[in-house]
Amino acid sequence: MKYDLCQLRQLSGVCLLGAGLLLSMPAVADDLDVLGRFIEQNQVTPVDPISSYSRSNNVLEERAQVAGPLLSSQSALIMNSRTGEILYQKNINQVRSIASISKLVSAMVVLDANQNMNEPITITDAEIDRLKGTGSRLSVGTTLSRRELLHIGLMSSENRAIHALARTYPGGMPAFVAAMNRKVQSLGMVNSRFYEPTGLDPRNVSTAHDLGSLVRAAGQYSMIRQFTTDNYGSVYTSVGKQQVYHNSNALVREGAWPVTLQKTGYIREAGRSMVVQTTMQNQPVVIVLLNSPTSATRVNDARSVRSWMLTRSQSL
Repeated sequence: MKYDLCQLRQLSGVCLLGAGLLLSMPAVADDLDVLGRFIEQNQVTPVDPISSYSRSNNVLEERAQVAGPLLSSQSALIMNSRTGEILYQKNINQVRSIASISKLVSAMVVLDANQNMNEPITITDAEIDRLKGTGSRLSVGTTLSRRELLHIGLMSSENRAIHALARTYPGGMPAFVAAMNRKVQSLGMVNSRFYEPTGLDPRNVSTAHDLGSLVRAAGQYSMIRQFTTDNYGSVYTSVGKQQVYHNSNALVREGAWPVTLQKTGYIREAGRSMVVQTTMQNQPVVIVLLNSPTSATRVNDARSVRSWMLTRSQSL
């Protein structure tokens, strides 16, 4: 059989290709074995999206905890009460209603006047709350000493008790409220203003920053420290009934914290608020929490502060 030049070239190409394939087959098999071993040794575990999100979220929470506690309160302050150093702040210069935290100012005004703490004072119709319509266990006609009224006014936030103290101040209620405003101005609380002694008026306002100064100043009064942290008290009213009072602050009632001064507050306009002076990680600390949604979130915020302080000290 005869082949032309072109056919001969095609035939030689096919032969060479076949020979090449035969010669290269063992090498391909070896390469496949190597590739298989490489895949086995470097297998990548499939990613679980839920686990991945959870780990990512935990990292974010840990980073947030280092930056500051996660709080429900709209304004918050953590301050070293000895040095005044601010350890954490959140909206500390926003002016807000402060409700019964006002009573700390009232207590300082009462004590600054050096009145007789054993003097009897009688609850009158003037003490009835006509602004918010709140009730009281102190019936009209009940007579207690100035000391007893201050005690239950601070410990249990008894509005009639504080109102009676202000009413019997030299010069009466107008002089008392004027003294409250002079007191806070003397403490440098430039964003604070008071219209009455109990905190029922939402126009009683301050800031978290100002309240840090207030707590530090109030902590200089031994009677305020004692009365705000007592857990029990009882008085007899005009109807001959014994009324038992407990502390308004759950942290004090639980007894797990070394609280040296505290005051809670609530009216609708102010939300749930609290100031506390305590010790954390060997530091004297003031905590201010303003406008938290509920009593539970207010206490949980305080606990979050404590956890953050522990985390912070471990990272330093």
